[in-house]
Amino acid sequence: MMVAGAKALELKKHDVDALNVFPVPDGDTGTNMFLTIQSAARDSEKVTSQAISDVAAAASMGSLMGARGNSGVILSQLLRGIAKGFEGLLTANPLQVAQALQAGVDTAYKAVMKPVEGTILTVSKETAKAALTKAKGGGSLLETLQDAHNKGMECLAKTPDMLPVLKQAGVVDAGGQGFLIILGGWIAVLKGETVTPDSRYEVGQKTAPSSQDTHDIQREFMRIEDLDYPYCTEFLIKGTDLRVERIRQDLKDRGDSLLVVGTPEVIKIHVHVKNPGKILEYAIQWGSLHQVQIHNMLEQNENMAHAMKTEPTELTEAVFEETSTFSETQPMKEFGLVAVVMGQGIADVYKSLGVDEVVYGGQTMNPSTEDLAEAVRKISARHVFILPNNGNIIMAARQVGDIIQDRGVSVISSKSISQGISALLSFNAEGEAEANVKNMERALGNVVSGEVTYAVRDSQFGTINISSGDILGLVEDAIVSSGQSLLEVAQATLEKMDWKTHDLVTIFYGEETKQDEVERLGNWLKEENPNVEVEVHPGRQPLYYYIFGVE
Repeated sequence: MMVAGAKALELKKHDVDALNVFPVPDGDTGTNMFLTIQSAARDSEKVTSQAISDVAAAASMGSLMGARGNSGVILSQLLRGIAKGFEGLLTANPLQVAQALQAGVDTAYKAVMKPVEGTILTVSKETAKAALTKAKGGGSLLETLQDAHNKGMECLAKTPDMLPVLKQAGVVDAGGQGFLIILGGWIAVLKGETVTPDSRYEVGQKTAPSSQDTHDIQREFMRIEDLDYPYCTEFLIKGTDLRVERIRQDLKDRGDSLLVVGTPEVIKIHVHVKNPGKILEYAIQWGSLHQVQIHNMLEQNENMAHAMKTEPTELTEAVFEETSTFSETQPMKEFGLVAVVMGQGIADVYKSLGVDEVVYGGQTMNPSTEDLAEAVRKISARHVFILPNNGNIIMAARQVGDIIQDRGVSVISSKSISQGISALLSFNAEGEAEANVKNMERALGNVVSGEVTYAVRDSQFGTINISSGDILGLVEDAIVSSGQSLLEVAQATLEKMDWKTHDLVTIFYGEETKQDEVERLGNWLKEENPNVEVEVHPGRQPLYYYIFGVE
């Protein structure tokens, strides 16, 4: 069921992406949910046990690590609750399945600070309610899930009536649609149907480099001479009263890249060590070991080095550039900074402001919880601040604290590149963690954020009629201008930001923006108000012609 759900969404992910409320090129709900459920399916396929509790626990863990975007995080919380509902069960009858679905809904609602009806939350709630009603009435598992799916579809059709923004855009909720597609994959399996494509999600059976492949290589590849801990060791411990924090403390000095996450019944461990046997000998004291995988990274690196010499590619060159200093010894410092950025030019500015690790992402490709956790682990600091710089990444960032508990992790709720910069300027390396959080959060309100991009479909936003291909101006994620001229839309957007009454305008221009366009905009700003300072940087960001900050 897990694999079929992932395959079903893989086939329809672009349709779900197209349900974006705004006609801008960042509709990625389907992609985010697919990558999340794909990670869950990959982990569930590794389970050799026949117990539904073990499969559900693995799927929950996989979805936690692979969660991307708000929709992916909510999906991971649904799977987390479902796993709780299946705890201790070898098999599950229709009522237990329905109860697990309800446990998923309860967990997801608790995870969202301000639940909004008319979203995936509402759709999943109605499906669980219908499942419980059918199961209590004696329905089979297939009948129970079919009733749940039918009720979910009815609810999905009503989401535009619950959220005005959906009605205005003429779409149903994308997250709810994605959830029902996954549920449809589960039903297909129970009916004996095959969901294509036929590729499995088992690690090692992928045929072409994907974003996940790139991440795996970036995570594991180091220079051969720097491998002090050459064995990548991963496994699960299953037992009772497992103590995550105690195990983490016991293992923290036995290797590096340590990950210890889980529940009192099942814990996942990932660590790089010199002697895997000693780690396994320690772990077996706590319970039974499962899904043990040991990889010799020295051998992997030799193969990678050979491949790089014989068949150099953009991928391997990029990997070497990213990881060539990965394992250099660094002294422990008090604070570290991680930021999500799009564009090398923006990354350069962030690094000049003291950011230790940048994670490339943002619109169209939100980094996963694991991507962010990996960046945190690379920093030798007692407390790390994460700047998501996108409203759709904040929830995934907040889950990093569930994964990494050997240091403090604070998420600053920055929703734009400009807000992130404002927060960085308020950071005090000599201050206290709590004070830094307050000051950086407060600084987010000191800047007005704007963007200029293009429309991917015909639409209407308020009184603005939009045609596919139009240039769009946004202020704080709201569309404020539309037209055919890049300069005119940029000017209109800045006027909506009331730039003339501020002290500083910061401009990042994109990889598709021509230099003469940038100069024309800069000259206009100087002519209109020479007293306002203007900073212009080559952001090199994709999709967005300009990113503005006014403060």
